[in-house]
Amino acid sequence: MISDQSWADAQLLWDFHQMHHELRPCSVAIGLGSHDLGVAETTVDLYKRGMMPLIVFTGATSPTTRERMPQGEAVHYRERALELGVPDSAVLVEPNARNTGENISFSKALLEEAGDDVSSVLLVSKPYEERRAYATACKLWPGVEFVSASTPMTFDDYVASIGSVQLVVDMLVGALQRLLLYPDQGFTIRQTVPDSVTEAYARLCRAGFTSRLVAGDA
Repeated sequence: MISDQSWADAQLLWDFHQMHHELRPCSVAIGLGSHDLGVAETTVDLYKRGMMPLIVFTGATSPTTRERMPQGEAVHYRERALELGVPDSAVLVEPNARNTGENISFSKALLEEAGDDVSSVLLVSKPYEERRAYATACKLWPGVEFVSASTPMTFDDYVASIGSVQLVVDMLVGALQRLLLYPDQGFTIRQTVPDSVTEAYARLCRAGFTSRLVAGDA
């Protein structure tokens, strides 16, 4: 069970984690690997809408994807894209990244090696990872414009799709902590976090939604 206060606080974090960017055509889309095959499907939808001519799927495996995606997240994303009608020539695979920083830096290197001219990138991620992915990309790839995107979904629907409110709120809290900590560690750009969001984060920590926290003071 979750209290009304914790649900409201989680909703606040859910809304903040999304960048609410207006979609526009970009040079390339980078689909960030995870357990969520919906990232690949959303990337395909954007490709079919003419938002980019090229897709990079990036991601190795992790403890949460090793059984479901034994060939690696990016490879399984690519297979799903081909099933949905994207031509093989429009999909590149970066199979080695194990965190968001590597997703960005390895994809950048792959595109440079392929000789693709990139001025803008459509970053496709899970909804609650939009802001951290954006902050990471801006730090590691200056001079490129980033537009964030994810599967359009309400907080209620996302909880239902995962099947565990505890897990989802834990992930929201962990993602917010990283936004607070990572600028000082050189991993991301610094973004303004409203007091209402940090207060909601603190209440959720006190309520026990802490399984995804990393060592640090935030």
